[in-house]
Amino acid sequence: HVQLVESGGGSVQAGGSLTLSCVASGFTRWRGNMAWFRQAPGKEREAVAGMETDGTTSYADSVKGRFTISKDNAKNTLYLQMNRLKPEDTAMYYCAAARDWRLLAQGKPNYWGQGTQVTVSS
Repeated sequence: HVQLVESGGGSVQAGGSLTLSCVASGFTRWRGNMAWFRQAPGKEREAVAGMETDGTTSYADSVKGRFTISKDNAKNTLYLQMNRLKPEDTAMYYCAAARDWRLLAQGKPNYWGQGTQVTVSS
């Protein structure tokens, strides 16, 4: 059974930092095609950052320069370092994984985590 478990969410003031973690388990062979998505109330889900097996990364324009995605393959763990947080970053953040990186690019991951809430106050 594949599981993605996020942690690290919480409340922070604007300008603060927060680091999210996602531990993947249950994969026969974890390929490392991972991404972070977020969804705010009344808004559509959007991709925040993604990483391919080879380490290639991509970011939404709204978070470039502020967020950094990384992973530890030995620990099957994905991270999202968020700096200079803004109120508009407030959302439920979800970890996602796919068998192929193209699925992430299409916004169609094979697996989702349960989500972790990030709230940024102004």
